[in-house]
Amino acid sequence: MPTFLHTADWQMGRTFSRFETEDGAALVEARFEAIEKLARLANEHQCDAVLVAGDVFDAQTVADRTIRRVFNATREFTGPWVMLPGNHDAALAESVWTRAKRLGAVPDNVHLALEPGVINLEPPGLAILCAPLTQRNTYSDLTEAFNNCDTADGLIRVGLAHGSVQGLLPDEIDSTNPILPNRAETARLDYLALGDWHGTKQIDERTWYSGTPEPERFRNNGAGYALVVNVPKPGELPKVTPLEIARYQWHQWRETLTVDSDLDQLLERLQVLPEPSVVDLRLEGSVTLAGEEKLINALSVAEARFRSIQCDRSGLQLEPTDDDIAALKADGYVGEVIEHLRTQQQDDNAEAARDALAILAGLLKDRKQEASE
Repeated sequence: MPTFLHTADWQMGRTFSRFETEDGAALVEARFEAIEKLARLANEHQCDAVLVAGDVFDAQTVADRTIRRVFNATREFTGPWVMLPGNHDAALAESVWTRAKRLGAVPDNVHLALEPGVINLEPPGLAILCAPLTQRNTYSDLTEAFNNCDTADGLIRVGLAHGSVQGLLPDEIDSTNPILPNRAETARLDYLALGDWHGTKQIDERTWYSGTPEPERFRNNGAGYALVVNVPKPGELPKVTPLEIARYQWHQWRETLTVDSDLDQLLERLQVLPEPSVVDLRLEGSVTLAGEEKLINALSVAEARFRSIQCDRSGLQLEPTDDDIAALKADGYVGEVIEHLRTQQQDDNAEAARDALAILAGLLKDRKQEASE
């Protein structure tokens, strides 16, 4: 019963410039750790091979150090690895793959599928039918060649490709590099291992996207897994088992605050997230001065607890209540300024007015505390 690990879309060399330097570096490092975890899991599940269905690298121009580190991270699993070029690391005449070979970075047990054809792994009895991308975008189905690929009797036929299954993925996915939905059937494949869609997704009984092992964007599509695939014998249906790989969970929330309970529920949801979380918040609506203080304190705690939290409050208006203003003792001219800033939040300077209102409230609170002391 041949067993192999199906993974894809590592996109090594990817940077995370939208994050703080420390957080971006940690997210980069997590991707190398994901490869090391894949190697350990391949050993634990007694896999005969690891198949990488494209986009090992994020770009052709990644640093030499990144190339060496990628192949070093595979060392714990000494069985065969088959790596397929995808659209980010296509097998051009001069590519990241040719550079890796010149560097002498590719271990002997790593097979680079730089040309269409079949890679036979005997043992364990696997015939890997490979459809590498030799340019970033194509408009013909490269897996059509699988239909005419002959393999020896008794070998498990596994297709390895990178592209978009037509008609079954969300509309916004790139439509280049098309793949026929029933390719496994037409090419008599026991299993078709796909990359390009970054979440784990089953197309049919024999066709799967593994997704990226470490999420790299805010999309709720089942990223962070690899697949262990068992094929009992040629013609039988494969058994596919998802394995969780990801270190970090990515969460993107778009919230509208209207009443105090909305803020309370948001903060409760934040509290139950695991520490290795990457959180992106965008808040709209309104909040009282007391609620703003509670929110700022909660975000400060979350910044120390999570890997990263970013909060866009530009669409959140401060709406001081009568109790807020009374607590600040903001009467007379100061009260008029507060009311003016409340009104200004409705025009083009809304964010500046909100920030000014928050600063003024903070100053008044500090002054009140100093007076009491």
